[in-house]
Amino acid sequence: MKSPSFPEGVALALTAGLIASVAYTVLPGMLGLDWTTRALIAGLGLGYVLYLLRRSSERTGRIVTLTAWLLLAGMGWFLVMDPLLYLALHLGLIWLVRVLYHQPGPLAALLDLALNLFALLAGLWAFWHADSVFMGVWTFFLVQAVFVGIPSLGNRSRHGNAPSEQQADHFQLAFRSAEAALRKLSTR
Repeated sequence: MKSPSFPEGVALALTAGLIASVAYTVLPGMLGLDWTTRALIAGLGLGYVLYLLRRSSERTGRIVTLTAWLLLAGMGWFLVMDPLLYLALHLGLIWLVRVLYHQPGPLAALLDLALNLFALLAGLWAFWHADSVFMGVWTFFLVQAVFVGIPSLGNRSRHGNAPSEQQADHFQLAFRSAEAALRKLSTR
């Protein structure tokens, strides 16, 4: 599976911004502003989590992760009244999914958390400063697109092997191949 890229993240940010802008224009007349805000946060969060799961090479636990996300988001819909706390809940869920499926270790997880907080602040700043849902959502997801650079900062692989252990595995494979070739030569 091809891993996510920054240009793909920019396209995702543009799409999310357009969808949010149209929905924020159309839905308040039908649902009211509070329900529209919650529906946008939940819908964009679900879309982004599905994107993260789809772009991950890790195959195990996807159903459990998605089910847990749906349960927590559903409980948050009814239990969390403050829109900023509701947004923080979804941001935390996005962070957990990204750490589980895309980040190689604890340092990358902490950097990803810092990136999420910065994306939240940048998105809120753009929303308040431009008074535009499109700009707020686009800025938030544009900053989120930077997460693809985080794994290169870690020194561990996805499965926890240090680089020296990976090199040792490659050495052992080459060593066994050389021994087998020598045995073939010596038996002739």
